[in-house]
This record gives sequence, structure tokens and C-alpha cells, in this order.
Amino acid sequence: MTKATTAAGDQMRYSPNWVVSRRATLKIYDDHIECGDWNILYSELDAAVLSSIRSTFFIPGYVLRLDTAGTSYHFGLNWGRFWKLDLPFEVQRERGKLGYSKFSLVVRALLIGYIGYLFWQRFAT
Repeated sequence: MTKATTAAGDQMRYSPNWVVSRRATLKIYDDHIECGDWNILYSELDAAVLSSIRSTFFIPGYVLRLDTAGTSYHFGLNWGRFWKLDLPFEVQRERGKLGYSKFSLVVRALLIGYIGYLFWQRFAT
């Protein structure tokens, strides 16, 4: 299973777009990629970028961005040897870094505050 989104802009960050993203099996064929009901022909690709990333807990993974005439597809991928091999389409490989959206930062701050509150309740009495 992979997460996939067509949200506009830079998706190399933790954001609500990934929370509500499509979950489907990504299938790589000789002439196209299939993810759920999306069929993306390699002949329609303007650009393909595979970014190697590390998540919050240093877990490796990839973000694959496929740009077509009207849509930019983003796929969050688990680490695997397959992505290091030759792919059936031209792809630019790069090292990426995940950023944080304002939403992600607020959620993390609230979570840390809540955990702090629980510790205070537990040990302050």
C-alpha cells in the first residue's frame, strides 16, 4: 500500500494532505503506473523525481513525484530495493528532506503539551 495525493505545491512535508491521501496499491508496468483508478502513462510524464527521505524516527522511504500536463502526483513509498533499480521510466533521483506544515507543527505542539500536562498531573500531586 502507498499513500498518494494530487495536492498542489510542495508535498515534501508533513501536512494534512497526507492524512487524507489516497491509499492504494502502486503497480508499475512497462508503459504506465496504476494506483487505484489512476493510470499514468509514461508517455504523458513531463518529469519524474524520486526523493530519498528519512521520517521523524529515521525510517527510510521515498517520495515519487510524477508531473503530467495538468496534474502533479505524489506517492509516499516505503523503503525497498526496487526503487534503487532501473525503473521503466526516466526518473531524477535526489535526496530529500521532509519539512513541516503549520498544521503539523500545531498538532505536535498540542501533543507535547498534553503529554506534559499528564506528567504534571501524575507527579505534581
